[in-house]
Amino acid sequence: MKLHLANLGDIKLFTGYAEDHVMVNKERFNGNIVVLATEVMSDWPVARFDDLNEAHFDYFLDMKPEVLLLGTGKTQRFAHPRLYRKLTEAGIGVEFMDTPAACRTYNILVAEDRKAIAAIIIS
Repeated sequence: MKLHLANLGDIKLFTGYAEDHVMVNKERFNGNIVVLATEVMSDWPVARFDDLNEAHFDYFLDMKPEVLLLGTGKTQRFAHPRLYRKLTEAGIGVEFMDTPAACRTYNILVAEDRKAIAAIIIS
């Protein structure tokens, strides 16, 4: 599915998604990525949702987002709260969504100038 929003300059937005990829500013990504308004990062070391551990969530602490949106694939899945406890203690919201919902929600929040991060698990 393609997503359309008004042109917001150099802000990174999801422009499409499918089960095996997402697109950010029309660039295709086939693996897990982290998307911030200013950059796309592919160094988040998660292979699969079932492999998530505390360190995978600690990765986001220094970025200090208002909210972390975790896209969990075609179905919504939830990690145990102990894994992201440090984020919630730091006042960072953590939301688990299927990937299409995470992409759409991220675009809306970033368009509102909110400090959101989308972490998308493709595999």
